[in-house]
Amino acid sequence: MATTVLLVVGVTVLVGALSAVAVRSYLLAQLDDQVTASLQRAQRAPSFGDGPGPDGLDDRRGQGVGTLTAVWIPDRDVAVGDVIVEGQDGRTSRSPLSEDDLEALDEVSADDGPHTVRLDEFGGYRVVVVETSAGKLAAGLPTRDVDAAVATLLGWQGVLTVLGAVAALGGALVLVRRQLRPLREVAGTANAVARLPLARGDIELAERVPADLADESTEVGQVGSALNTLLDHVESSLEARQRSEEQVRQFVADASHELRTPLATIAGYSELARSRPDDEEALRRALEKVEEESHRMTALVEDLLLLARLDAGRPLARQPVDLTRMLLEAVADARVIAPDHVWRLTLPDEPIEVLGDEQRLHQVVTNLLTNARKHTPAGTTVTVAADPSGFTVHDDGPGFSPELAEHAFERFTRGDRARTREGGVGLGLALAAAIIEAHGGSVTLDSRPGDTTFTVRLPAEGAQEDPPGEIDG
Repeated sequence: MATTVLLVVGVTVLVGALSAVAVRSYLLAQLDDQVTASLQRAQRAPSFGDGPGPDGLDDRRGQGVGTLTAVWIPDRDVAVGDVIVEGQDGRTSRSPLSEDDLEALDEVSADDGPHTVRLDEFGGYRVVVVETSAGKLAAGLPTRDVDAAVATLLGWQGVLTVLGAVAALGGALVLVRRQLRPLREVAGTANAVARLPLARGDIELAERVPADLADESTEVGQVGSALNTLLDHVESSLEARQRSEEQVRQFVADASHELRTPLATIAGYSELARSRPDDEEALRRALEKVEEESHRMTALVEDLLLLARLDAGRPLARQPVDLTRMLLEAVADARVIAPDHVWRLTLPDEPIEVLGDEQRLHQVVTNLLTNARKHTPAGTTVTVAADPSGFTVHDDGPGFSPELAEHAFERFTRGDRARTREGGVGLGLALAAAIIEAHGGSVTLDSRPGDTTFTVRLPAEGAQEDPPGEIDG
C-alpha cells in the first residue's frame, strides 16, 4: 500500500510540475508578445526621438496599466523611466523608476529578446531592451498575472495530490485486503497443519486448501495448489512412516518369537545334557539340536545383515552367471525337498548368462522357490521359466490376497490365511527384491487365486531367445 501511495504521489507531482512548467511557458510566450508590442508602440512615440520632456516620457498612447518604459540617451545624459499605475479613483498615472531599478534595467542585454527582471518597487517584469541611434529603449510588462496563475495551478495540484494520496491509500487498503483474504485462508490451513502433533502415531492429515483457492491461474491459487501437493506428500510420508513403524513392531515381535524358540530349545537341551552327563545318546541329541537352532538364528541374523548392507549401497559382484545351470540346480533341490509338489522347468536351448553376483542370485531363486513351497498346498504345480531377460516363478496355489500382494516385497510382511505362517519372519521376498534392485533389475508380482507369478528381470549377457523346451518332474 505504501508503494502504491508513493507511486500515485510521485506521478501526480511529476505531472503537476510538468503542467506548471508548460503553463508558465505558454503564459510567458503570450506576455512576451505583449511586451514586444509595447516596445513597438514606445518606439513610434514622437517624444522618444526628441527626448523626454520636463514631465518624462509624455506620449504613452496605447500602453496599458503596468507598462514599464525606460530610455537612456547618452548624448543628453538622460536615463529615465516609469510605470503606468492606476490610482484609487480609476485614473492612471506614471510612477517613476528609482535609480536602482534603472540600473537593473540598464544591465539587461539589448538583444531584442525578453528577459525577466526583479525590480525593488514593482516586482517581477518581463523586459525587452533595444539599441537605437539615439540610445537604448526598454519596455516591459509585469509577470504578476503569470506568477499568480502558476501559483494557483500549483496550489490546486497540491490539493489534488493530497486527495489522490488519500484516495489511493483507501482504495489500496480495500483492494489489498480483499486480494489477500484468500492468502490468509491458505495461511490458516498451513497454521492448522503446523499445530498438529506429527512426531509419532497414526496421523490423520485432513486439512487442505479449498479447491476454489487452489486455482493455478492466480498467484494465490498457485500457493494453495503447492500447499495441497505438499500436504499430500506429507500425508503419504506419514502413512509410510506409520506403516513402517507397525512393520518394525511386528518384526520385533516375530523376530523375538523366532529367536525365543531356538534359545529356549538350546537352553532346554543344554540343561538336559548337564543333567545326564553319562548318557551319550542324550548328549548327542542335545548337541544336534543346539547346532540346528544355532543355524536357524544365524540365517535370520545374516538376512538382516545383508539387507543392511544393501541399504548402505554396498556393491555386489559383477560377473557372468550361468542362469540356466542355477535354475536347473535350484529346481532339482526343490524336487528333493518338496516331492509332494509338481516342479516344472522351461528353458531355451541356448544357455542364458546374466551379469551379477552368483551367490546372491542363487539366494533370490531359492527364496522364490521356498516361498512357493511353503505357502502352497501339496499337489501345487510350480513352473520356473527362463528367457534372456530373466526368469519367472509361477504356481497355481491359492495366491496372495490383494492387501498382501500390494506389500509383498516390504520387509517383515507376513502371509495371511491364504498362505500359512510356517517359518520365516517375512524377509524372503524383501531380500529377493533388494538383491535384484542392487543388480539393476526388477521383480514384480502378479497374483490371483490359482495364478501367481513372480517376474524377475536382470541385465543380460549376450543371450539370444530360443524356442523353450519343457522339463517335467
